[in-house]
Amino acid sequence: MHSRNWCTGVFLTFDEKTQDQAFAGVKVLDFCWVAIGPMTTRYLADHGATVVRVESKHRPGSLRRVGPYAEGEQGINRSGYYANYNSNKYSLSLNMVLPEARDLVKRFVSWADIITENFTPGTMEDWGLGYQDLRKINPSIIMFSASMLGRGGPRERQPGFGPVLGSLAGFVNLTGWADRSPVPPYGAYTDFFLPRFAIPSIVAALDYKYRTGNGQHLDMSQLEASMQFIIPSLLDYTVNSHIATRDGNRSLSAAPYSVYPCTGEDRWCAIAVETDQEWESLCQIMGSPPWCKEDRFATFLARKDNEEALNQHIAHWTSGFESRELMQLLQQAGVPSGEIQRPEDLFSDPQLNHREHFVFLDHPEMGKHSIDGTEFQLSSTPAEYKSSAPLLGQHTEYALKNFLNMSTAEIQELMSNGVLE
Repeated sequence: MHSRNWCTGVFLTFDEKTQDQAFAGVKVLDFCWVAIGPMTTRYLADHGATVVRVESKHRPGSLRRVGPYAEGEQGINRSGYYANYNSNKYSLSLNMVLPEARDLVKRFVSWADIITENFTPGTMEDWGLGYQDLRKINPSIIMFSASMLGRGGPRERQPGFGPVLGSLAGFVNLTGWADRSPVPPYGAYTDFFLPRFAIPSIVAALDYKYRTGNGQHLDMSQLEASMQFIIPSLLDYTVNSHIATRDGNRSLSAAPYSVYPCTGEDRWCAIAVETDQEWESLCQIMGSPPWCKEDRFATFLARKDNEEALNQHIAHWTSGFESRELMQLLQQAGVPSGEIQRPEDLFSDPQLNHREHFVFLDHPEMGKHSIDGTEFQLSSTPAEYKSSAPLLGQHTEYALKNFLNMSTAEIQELMSNGVLE
C-alpha cells in the first residue's frame, strides 16, 4: 500500500496495519471560528495534521461563548460546543490589532502548508495577510477561505451565520408547515455539512501542491455549496416552473410519511412508505384492519388524497408501542422506519456504540466529556484522539518555541508588548 508523505511529497511504502495518519506532516495555521471552519480543520487534526489555532482573548471564538457548559458553569474554556470541534489542536493567542502580531503570523506562513480562515472577505487583506501577501512569503502556501457568499460581487462583505445562510440558500422556505411561518432547521444547519465540500477541496489542493510545487487560494462560497442540497427543488423550478414550499411532514413520493406517537412522553417513530409492497407489509403488521382495505387507501394516489385520515389511523396504532420496539418490528418487515431519538438516546444506540462513535476525553477545566468521533473509518490510517480542545492560549509559548524556534527572551518581549494574550 502506498501513501504520500504530505510534508515532503515523497511516496512511502508501508504495511496495511501501519498507524501513520493520512495528514501526517501537514502543518495548518488556522484562523477559523464558529462551526464550519473548526469542523473542517478538526478532520485534518484528527488524521495527523498539526493544527495551530490563532485566537484572541479580546474577541474569543463564538463557540467558546455558547453552551452547553460543563456542569452549567459558564466559562471561556467550558463550552461543550467548542470542545466538540476543536480537539487535537493547539491554541495560539495573539492580539491581531498590533502589527507585531501580524509579523509573527508571517513567520508562521513560512512554516505552514495551509492557512485557513472563514472571516468576512477583506479581513485578512486588512491585516496584510491576504493570499497575494502570503504567497510572497511562501509560494507553495494553500489558503482556504470560506466566506458566506464568496469573494467578489456586490454582497461579498455581507456578514452572517448559519441561520442567515440557511435562509439565503432557500432551506427555510422549505421547512415547516404550509399554514404556518417558516421554521429554520436546527442551529447553524449549513455549517454541519459544508466541511464535506471543504475537505475534498483541500486534499485536491495538497495533491496539486506536491505535484507542481504551487499553492493556491480555495475560495468557498458557503451559499453556493449549500444550494447543492436543494437541487431537486431548483430543477423542479427550472423545468416545471414549480416553486417548492413548506409541506410539513409530507413527501411527494411516499404515503404514509410522517412521525407517529408512541408510548411515553414525547416519544415518536418515523415511517416512510413508498411502494405497494411496503404498504402491504405495514397493513399486515397492523393486523390487516378493515380500514386498510378501503378504496381511499388502496393506491398511492388515493392515500395521498386522504393523507390526514391515513395518519390518524396509523397514529392510533403506533401509540401502543415503545418507539424502538416499533422501529425494529417495522424494519424486520421491510417497512422503512426510524425511532426519533433524543440526545441521551444516542449514547445507548447499539450501532453507535459498536462503532465507538463517541470519544471521551479529559479536559483541564471540564473534566471527562464526550465528542463526536469521525463518521468514517480509514482502515489503515484511523483517526486518533490525542488531546481535548485547548484552553484559550494554552499553547502560545509551546508553538512559538517548537514551531518557530523562538527563544525565551523573544517570547518574553512579545508578552511585555502585549502581542501575546
